Amino acid sequence: MKRLIYIATTILLFLNTLTNVIAQSPNRTSWFEEARFGMFIHWGLYSAAEGIWKGENLRYLNNYAEWIRYRNRISKDEYGELAKRFVWDKINPEEWVIQAKKAGMKYIIMTSKHHDGVAIWDTKIGNYSLSKLAGVNRDVIKELADACRKHNMKLGFYYSHWIDWEHPYAWDHNLELTKSVSQEQFNTYWQEKAIPQLRELLTSYGDIAVMWFDMWIPYEQTIFKKEQLQQAVNLIRELQPNCLINSRLGLPTDAEFVDFQTLGDNVFASEYIDHPWETPGTIAHSWGYSSYEKEWKSTSQIFESLISNVSLNGGLTLNIGPRADGQIPHESQTRLNDIGKWLSNYGEALYGAKGTPLRAKNFDWGYLTLKKDNNKSSIYAHIFNWPLDKKLRLTGIKSNPSSIYSMNGGELQKLNFVKKGLILHIDLPIDPTDNFVSLLKLEFNQNVDFDTDIVAESSFGGFALSSKNVFNKKDHEILPYNGKKPSHIISKGQDLTWHIDIPESGEYFIDVSAHNSTKTTIPIKIMIGDKSIEGLIKPNGLMVVEPNENNYTEEFVDTRIGSLKITKPTKIKVVFQSAADQALWLNRIWINKY
Repeated sequence: MKRLIYIATTILLFLNTLTNVIAQSPNRTSWFEEARFGMFIHWGLYSAAEGIWKGENLRYLNNYAEWIRYRNRISKDEYGELAKRFVWDKINPEEWVIQAKKAGMKYIIMTSKHHDGVAIWDTKIGNYSLSKLAGVNRDVIKELADACRKHNMKLGFYYSHWIDWEHPYAWDHNLELTKSVSQEQFNTYWQEKAIPQLRELLTSYGDIAVMWFDMWIPYEQTIFKKEQLQQAVNLIRELQPNCLINSRLGLPTDAEFVDFQTLGDNVFASEYIDHPWETPGTIAHSWGYSSYEKEWKSTSQIFESLISNVSLNGGLTLNIGPRADGQIPHESQTRLNDIGKWLSNYGEALYGAKGTPLRAKNFDWGYLTLKKDNNKSSIYAHIFNWPLDKKLRLTGIKSNPSSIYSMNGGELQKLNFVKKGLILHIDLPIDPTDNFVSLLKLEFNQNVDFDTDIVAESSFGGFALSSKNVFNKKDHEILPYNGKKPSHIISKGQDLTWHIDIPESGEYFIDVSAHNSTKTTIPIKIMIGDKSIEGLIKPNGLMVVEPNENNYTEEFVDTRIGSLKITKPTKIKVVFQSAADQALWLNRIWINKY
């Protein structure tokens, strides 16, 4: 009872002073939004198992090596014996910092305690730490903190506050079956292990940039009480006022308790997010080191993850899993070095950049990022797919660029361009300027205005009107692409609307890709500006996805319904209508010049 009274009093004091703390650090997240790219390090006792226990791989298919104690039902004592496998004369945390620096990363998040409950630092709270289990006088966290200060790298700590397989009263997912731990017992773990260990981390290693927690559901769905999580916030704000807290603490993302949102593991945003956020992603499949890892992400995949996130105002915290001798796998090193070389040339397009208000995944060639400097702006076009016709089509920018350059290392090559309404046609060099992602820089002598409604022109010309860019999306049932069926809209007579900017006069044809599951022909009408084009969509059935597997899906057939003469470049509204009493699965309308 005395402990509960003390907690309540502490929380009240915290709530009274919290406003002042926030007022003192109004720009706490500014460095995080500038950084955009950091290193996650999963390294602990599990690293020595390497995903194998007594000749058996990880169970239950998830193949996350850091879960081996839980999944392979290893006893605490036997698991502790793994500490004897560490090769201490080779372990040098400074090498991790140097590698992060070479990769262009601006911060490191280190797993100080993962779900196995083993402290990686020399904790005074109990005996369950890596150094004590290994019988060595080493504090890896201190060595890492010293190296980060030496190399001007921000340091944060991952701390598993919810799950802890070592403490008898912490959360273990098998408790879903036994329900053998009460909230009072869980609070014993919280007050006797978690809070004291957090205090150690926050007071013993200098400035801490981030406390990264790992509860992927809201606290209401767990054994936690809100006041317990607020107690953690109180401690962090008191001891490290500038330290950021991520949303996996379990509280909502807001300026009071949580500083930035952490999306799901390897989950990337599909729309612009206005507050600070990140994706924690893996460079392979497993987070901890696995000896049978074969799912290494390519360098291009990592660039896609990083750049697409920045284009939506986010960042990427990319995980590596060193071995128990401290070595970073060769596959990780090569990818990190490639990314670092690119960032050394083109980092201005990502560090401190934001996205534009244009739709996510708007362009079939890549992404845009935006930087502002007083009343001037720069837009960077990140080109993953260099157009074969050497013309980049960029839609949606109202403002006129003063200049456009191709970036080639430290050199800028001025490019010719034509602006046709809301569409820029940019003449490209013959060859890409980079093996991974080529860059253009568009300079503006003012803040840039955008048209967020407009459909982007496709590579080689033409406009694909689909569920991804429909203007009145919220009014319709839209099914995402599932690997078989196209992403489509179920149309039952509602008007579907798009806006396009026709860049030049000429004769344009209109194709409709749709599935008609009925037995009768469905009439449709497309209004393009003040012109009306009518057509018929015949019934169609299934198609074979893979032969001899009974693997079928709905067929989507292109039907040409007519053409339209455009006499001058113009922005027009396109409205699709189908019979009100019949469901038509609309995949795409394609409008292009003959």
